[in-house]
Amino acid sequence: MTRIAIGGFLHETNTFAPTKATYQDFVNGGGWPAMSRGPELLKATHNINVGMSGFVAEAEKAGWELVPTVWCGASPSAHVREDAYERVAAMIVDGIAAAGDLDGVYLDLHGAMVTEHLDDGEGEILARVRRVIGKDLPLVISLDLHANVTPAMMEHADALIAYRTYPHIDMADTGRAAARHMGLLLGSHQRFAKAFRQLPFLIPISWQCTDIEPCKSIYLKLAALESDDVPTLSFAPGFPAADFPDCAPAIFAYGKTQADADAAANTIAALIASHETEFDGRIFTPDEGVRHAMSVAARATKPVVIADTQDNPGAGGDSDTTGMLRALLANGATKAAIGVIVDPVSADAAHAAGQGKTITLALGGKSGIPGDAPFQGDFVVETLSDGRFIAPGPYFGGSQMDLGPSACLRIGDVRVVVGSRKAQLADQAMFRFVGIEPTEQSILVNKSSVHFRADFDPIAEEIIVCAAPGAMPADTAALPWTRLRADMRIKPNGPTFGDFSKPSKT
Repeated sequence: MTRIAIGGFLHETNTFAPTKATYQDFVNGGGWPAMSRGPELLKATHNINVGMSGFVAEAEKAGWELVPTVWCGASPSAHVREDAYERVAAMIVDGIAAAGDLDGVYLDLHGAMVTEHLDDGEGEILARVRRVIGKDLPLVISLDLHANVTPAMMEHADALIAYRTYPHIDMADTGRAAARHMGLLLGSHQRFAKAFRQLPFLIPISWQCTDIEPCKSIYLKLAALESDDVPTLSFAPGFPAADFPDCAPAIFAYGKTQADADAAANTIAALIASHETEFDGRIFTPDEGVRHAMSVAARATKPVVIADTQDNPGAGGDSDTTGMLRALLANGATKAAIGVIVDPVSADAAHAAGQGKTITLALGGKSGIPGDAPFQGDFVVETLSDGRFIAPGPYFGGSQMDLGPSACLRIGDVRVVVGSRKAQLADQAMFRFVGIEPTEQSILVNKSSVHFRADFDPIAEEIIVCAAPGAMPADTAALPWTRLRADMRIKPNGPTFGDFSKPSKT
């Protein structure tokens, strides 16, 4: 029987974010399932939208024996702490080493992990695995669309296969694709030629959405280029908040011949380059966005949805800034809701006071973001929750959520979802679990950049993007870069890092 060792270790690192990822963050999981080891891995990831789930389903169809090591993920944040990385990496590598005879290895990784001691967390794991399994055993990896793919990752893996949707509704599908490619490698006993291209400009995450142009057309063309000669082709727009030289959009192709792989990679690279200007869309200020939303809502039958993109916990924010709450109140917004503001102290105070009580709080604003501060006000405790619920929408895909003690607090005609643990608001259930029906609101403010679109597009009159203070600037040129490649443009059609970083002349 074919024996495949499997494991997963996912983290998207914003090196400019305020909070680092600890080992306990991976144990808890945040918006991911909790850490699982051995056979429990198969249960924890069963039938949910993660790469591991899809790989396992295809492997079981093929009759493969799976040897599970560990699977875990933590919410995006600043660097992964060294001890956390080394503990989880050892579980994977040691588990593979102890697995006995194997026919292949599959890992479910993110591709944008930076640790306290390593720029390229995934490249190092793959190097360690390759030393254990040797050069001939197939090593296939599924990656996030936001991966910052490095030469080391390309060198050590036989195939890297990235998601094709943002919002990421195809994570499990990508795991299935990885399993099919593993089957191709096992059946053909051959390796495919590799082509790798890093693009010369950073792409802001708000404009990486695959439901809108230009990515919508780019990914359609990418899928059309796959064939027997080019069995897998990926474009990773990258995670543009990791300050190291390989932070970049990338294309990676695998072909029967080097010419096949090169031709596919070059075609997609040229197509992306032709759309550079379109990767820089409009961003509203908080007041502009709220006033625009109020104007649209006055004649709308569905809510206007605002992305509070710079405090997106899916990009390393702590999900506690108050800029959009202030704008809602200052402009007199009605029938409005915002979430999730993560503030365990305020959540505990609401539970201590009880439903129906009015409490005075300094809400949110505790992560030290420049231009942000706690919001002082009197709030009515409308509902309370233990924070446990199912998120059935297309992004979370039925995952069990646990935001800890939570509440719906009302101030004026604005309702605030307050939680104790962070996960980006990418599912309508993240309003409903505290009694807010999202379809009945005029304005919804989601601490998310793009993932929310999968569940909120169908109920939205309009979606706009706002830039309140937060850890993930919507304009990539606003980040204090120090280590990019000299020729990297720090935004579409922007200056290169080499020019940007030169001392100004006086």
